[in-house]
Amino acid sequence: MPYDSVPGLGAEQRGPLLALTLDRADRRNAVNDVMLDAMIGHLVAAGTDESVRAIRIDADGPDFCAGSDLIANNARSERKPRVGSTQRRLPNKANRLIPLMLETQVPIVAVVRGWAAGLGFHIAMACDFCVAAEDARFWEPFMARGFTPDSGAAWLLPRLIGMVRTRQLLMLGEEIDGRTAFHWGIVHGAHPGDALDAAATDLVEKLAAAPTVALGLTKWLLQSGNGLDLDRHLQNEAMALELSSRSDDFKEGLAAFRDKRDAKFQGR
Repeated sequence: MPYDSVPGLGAEQRGPLLALTLDRADRRNAVNDVMLDAMIGHLVAAGTDESVRAIRIDADGPDFCAGSDLIANNARSERKPRVGSTQRRLPNKANRLIPLMLETQVPIVAVVRGWAAGLGFHIAMACDFCVAAEDARFWEPFMARGFTPDSGAAWLLPRLIGMVRTRQLLMLGEEIDGRTAFHWGIVHGAHPGDALDAAATDLVEKLAAAPTVALGLTKWLLQSGNGLDLDRHLQNEAMALELSSRSDDFKEGLAAFRDKRDAKFQGR
């Protein structure tokens, strides 16, 4: 199926990889509604597209994403919006994107250079893997702007780094670099700028060549297990095992073990 680019977001399928590129360098890749709608549409499509086995989210220019483009999103009409406009809008925009990233059974990798602020930070966290430049800058700008966190910040951060460090980021507005984000467990690797692309490519290629059914079900188990007791989680594990053990990749994995060779998974 086609993955069309829109103003501000490039989209291209390269074999088993869907590459999404934030492309508003003049606005530090701040995300507007057009970009959000396209990202949501592409993720929904990729979730059922058997030709897509991994997704990479990258950015053009020196910065990953400066967050939501508040100026563009608030300039849709010359009239003051009705009370409750934010509450009505968010469920169909950023508050739909983040859960979709967590639930889509396709592994997603973010590649972060420069600033990742607000929604840009949360997009990076919602990916299954994030690799960053050592000098990347992660920042939650909410207190500096006088409003409260959005797009899952206060849900994602405590689960990754605990409440103490979350308060440092959300309530004190502290900035951290890529090295610190790696040591805190926010990103999966921090690399010198000239080595970032190679590290990201190696990771994406590994995921795209993995047993896709088992990988997607493992992602589902990790996400769904957050709100379940152990008995229900073990039921989900049993179902995932039943499904994955019926896949062609499972048969290939067994054959490769028997033949003492590397498995060549086809994602089926």
